Amino acid sequence: MRKQTPSCRSKRCHQPAVLKLATQSVSQLVLRCTRGLKWPSVASRRLGHGAIAAAAILSNGCGMLDQLSNKQQQSQPSYHDNYGLRIEYPQVQQCSTAPAVEAKAANEPLVLEDPSTLQTFEMTLQEAVQLAVQQSPILRSIGGTIVSAPQATASIYDPALTSASPQLGTEAALSAFDSTFTQQLFWTKGDAPNNVDSGGFIAAFTPVATQSTGATYSGELAKQTAQGSSFALRHIVNYDRNNRPGRAFRSEFNGWLEAEWRQPMMQGAGTQFNRIAGPNSGIGQYNGVLIARVNEDVALADFELAMINLVADVEQAYWNLGTAYRVLDATLKGRNAAQQTFQYQQVRLEVGAGRSDEEAQAQSQFYQFQAQVESALGGEDGLYATEQRLRYLVGLTATDGRLIKPTSAPTDAKVVFDWNSALGQALERRVEIRRQKFNVKRRELEIIAARLNRRPRLDFLGQYRWRGLGDHLIGSSDKERGDNLYQDITDGNYQEWQAGLEMNFPVGLRAASVAVSHARLNLNRERALLAESELRVSHDLSDAARQIKLAHQLLETNYNRYLSDVRQVDVLQRRYRDGTDNINFLLQAQRQVVTSELDFYRALQTYNLAIRDFHRQKGSLLAYNQVQLAEGAWSGGAGADAAHVGRFLAPQEDPQSVSRPAPVSNGRFDPSEVQSNQLDPTAVTAPAYQSVPSPLSEPTDSGDDEKPIERSRLDADEDSELPEPPESPLTQSGPSNTFAPKQDLVAKAAIKNRTLTPKYSFRNRSILSAFDGMLE
Repeated sequence: MRKQTPSCRSKRCHQPAVLKLATQSVSQLVLRCTRGLKWPSVASRRLGHGAIAAAAILSNGCGMLDQLSNKQQQSQPSYHDNYGLRIEYPQVQQCSTAPAVEAKAANEPLVLEDPSTLQTFEMTLQEAVQLAVQQSPILRSIGGTIVSAPQATASIYDPALTSASPQLGTEAALSAFDSTFTQQLFWTKGDAPNNVDSGGFIAAFTPVATQSTGATYSGELAKQTAQGSSFALRHIVNYDRNNRPGRAFRSEFNGWLEAEWRQPMMQGAGTQFNRIAGPNSGIGQYNGVLIARVNEDVALADFELAMINLVADVEQAYWNLGTAYRVLDATLKGRNAAQQTFQYQQVRLEVGAGRSDEEAQAQSQFYQFQAQVESALGGEDGLYATEQRLRYLVGLTATDGRLIKPTSAPTDAKVVFDWNSALGQALERRVEIRRQKFNVKRRELEIIAARLNRRPRLDFLGQYRWRGLGDHLIGSSDKERGDNLYQDITDGNYQEWQAGLEMNFPVGLRAASVAVSHARLNLNRERALLAESELRVSHDLSDAARQIKLAHQLLETNYNRYLSDVRQVDVLQRRYRDGTDNINFLLQAQRQVVTSELDFYRALQTYNLAIRDFHRQKGSLLAYNQVQLAEGAWSGGAGADAAHVGRFLAPQEDPQSVSRPAPVSNGRFDPSEVQSNQLDPTAVTAPAYQSVPSPLSEPTDSGDDEKPIERSRLDADEDSELPEPPESPLTQSGPSNTFAPKQDLVAKAAIKNRTLTPKYSFRNRSILSAFDGMLE
């Protein structure tokens, strides 16, 4: 059922008696109001009553008039019923190349498909970072709000937007000092009667009607200087042709050329104030060149922070994918072991040597591992979901029938950082600290401008004027006086000048004093925030250093735990088959060995992420990943203009003739610059494992300077053998797919090979061999 709009036009007409009753009421009211009035005649009285009644009825609006509309008009639907509140689709201008090619090319998502049937392509961590910073102008993030809040998403255009902003950019602030040329041109036609007796004596000198034709032209060229001075050159021409008697010539050109100089002497004077607040700025308004420069530096710091977060997310997604492969491999081994135990128990039950409850327990554990395998494939943290997150960060389609195969080996070498050096770099290199220091610099500039603005306005004003009058605008054959305007001006016969002082003094300077207090409080707040940020950075760096030591220790502990659990499974399996123990101990040991292997892989991932977090807190993550930020390529015309202007910006040879204001920054800073020739001057690497074989590779011989770690008691059994290390699913023989990243983007990444050398060399075997026979 459609709800009718409560519009006066949609109301239907009621009984005709309503209008009649309203008319009678208005008539009675008119009679009461006009009873005391005196009318010249009865007809005029009736006419007056009727006019007042009509005005009263019309003043009632559409309430009465709309009731006069017929039923046919009221039955027609209104335009607003179907079109006024309709939701429509926007029409936008798109490029010839569709911007959502990767989104449209996505295949059906992978859930429980057999990975052995899918094609794979290798990708190193450096390639992943390179693709992420070059594939899209939008800086992606896991869990971002690109769809719900796109305006809050960082992009490569943000620094350029701030620079080109008409309110915040440097060019906008410099435009206040540009020369301004204004001009006006108007024509007028006058025909005004005069109150003159046509038969009197005055009529001989004053026309009955003044008729005139006129024009006015004014042009001005003004220039504002950095010292606060303003110069102006004006030219005004007035043309007048009228019928007033007593004129030398009927039409005249009257004008002048004027030069003006205004120099503030107190408020608004000086280069320092105008560079901070800008010329003619009000109290509390700071839009100068230096403030605009700080705004651009803050925008660059925000862009750098977004790039750091992107690189951190890519590295985390990369190590998560490698861990997802290892988790799936370990879970598959546990399921296969449970399947063998279940089949063995079935055979024993068929020959009458087993028990049905033990067979049911083995079957239950098999399905438990099968559920874990399915979760490791298609779960929220499974292989396919983790691989899709990395795909999103590097700008690939969600699914294209292939799987990314990480080939960068995680480091297990023990990394030791020099704390004092790392702390000093964190307090200096962190982008958040540099950004906050720029905010402090802005407040320092604002308090300077506020103090300079707490003065009366006293301006010196000087004007010089050349006047002229002529029958013509430009010269003619007649050389008499007053022949043309410009000849009269250039002759210089009529010159005027004016000089004086203009003062505006708000008694008490209350608003300016409040502005100084406000600027001082803002400065104190920003300094307090800077101190708190530095304290927080030191705490975060301390936590990151602690996590590195803890993660490496847990890596060694989980490795030894895994070896012990593997040996426990071998022993309990022999005891179960000998009939010494029941199946419960074996099933528990099989679950425990899978858990310990998963914990080892996760500890390895946590250790690599802890190293990343330490560089993130230290402010060297971009240098750690060899990512360099550079400005995008300029157009040919812009480069030529910059080269031409740069010729006039050469420093003066005489330093006394140059005025150098206080700098805003301390010079160039490269966040991707490495502090020394090594990868990190504060990093000292040491082997993670001295003589303990890794479950990721074959055991290697240790050198003379390595000390063996104490082995567990189970390892001392000479009859038992060390378990075969699990093969890594991260390597595969065959050619690697190459990428052709885009080259026309602002953020460029110069990727080099890392100098960290892992101790373990991964075996080259098929990535799909672990999945053989998984889905039957």
